[in-house]
This record gives sequence, structure tokens and C-alpha cells, in this order.
Amino acid sequence: MRKLTEDQYEALMTNARVIERDTFGPKVLRLADESFLKIFRRRNMLSWSLIRPYSLKFAANAEKLKTMGIPTVEIQRIMNLPVPRKTAVQYTPLAGFTIRELFKKGQLTDNLIKRLGQFIHQLHQEGIYFRSLHFGNIVLTPEDQFGLIDIADMRFLGRPLRKAEVIRNFNHMKRYVKSDFESPEQFELLQEYYLNH
Repeated sequence: MRKLTEDQYEALMTNARVIERDTFGPKVLRLADESFLKIFRRRNMLSWSLIRPYSLKFAANAEKLKTMGIPTVEIQRIMNLPVPRKTAVQYTPLAGFTIRELFKKGQLTDNLIKRLGQFIHQLHQEGIYFRSLHFGNIVLTPEDQFGLIDIADMRFLGRPLRKAEVIRNFNHMKRYVKSDFESPEQFELLQEYYLNH
């Protein structure tokens, strides 16, 4: 992990556009070269993330997904920022549109929902437990493949997910029914296609 100086950090942030922020400041920025910078803040002074920051986990998850043939972001570098308790990952974004964007364009067809059900089933069968699974984090690439973004909160279990884990994952998605689906029936259709992959 590279430690940035104050000057290097200021140069990196020049002309950066804030995409997402919280009460502690920017979380995701688009840099001048069109790459993204995702900033991670360690919440506690003493925690496991002191030894293995989320930025390292994010990068490791990207590499693991790539080895499994699942499109995701391309890591450029991992940085220790000259800001207390903050690290960051600079990456090239995954080309394509999120499923949420396609929904807003009126392009969330039954066939696409069917393919999504099959894709989510594939993730679960391959032991990928993606806690942040929702339509804002699934991308349809120009190659017509599904890929994943915002991948810090992910585990690779080495076995298919158990029924309780699948239910928890779908319950997380269900929280976004109003923003990601035209109707509750579409969410039920997704579950049906998942079960009948």
C-alpha cells in the first residue's frame, strides 16, 4: 500500500468530482483522468481493519472475482491517505449500465429479470455472499455480461450458500423493491427464475 504525501493527495484531488459522500466527507470521487477513488474510513482506533483495511479487501475481492470470470472494476493502486484513519483504492470503473439505470430507462424486461435470477443463482452456487447485492451494484457490460461493483462487503465461502444465507441476501434486495422494480410482482418473478434456474 502506497502512502501519499499531502502534496500528492492534493494533486490527486485536483478537479475531482464527488460522486458520494457521508458526514465524514467524500466517499467516492471521479478523478480528472476519469478513474474512480473510493475512500474507506476506519471507524475505531483499534479494529481488525487496522491490520487489513477495507481498501485491501476491496482490491482482493476484485482479483478473486476476475479469477472466477465475473467482470468487475480494474484496480490501479491502493493508498494510505495523509488523513487520519483513511485509505483508498483507485480503480477503472466497469463499463456498462447498472440494472437500476436500465430500470429507470424502462429496459428492465422479463428476459433480463430471468437472466438476473440465473446470475444471482450462479453467485450463490459459487459461494459468493455479497451483502450489498442490489440493482445499483450489478452492471450489464457492453459484452452483455453481468458484473459487480462496490464489492468491499463480500465473502467467498468456498461452498454454495445455505438457505438462510440466500434468504438474507434476497431480503436485502427486497428493501430496494420500490426503487429497482416497477412492481412487487417483478421481484417475485426474479425469485421464481432464481429458484428455477
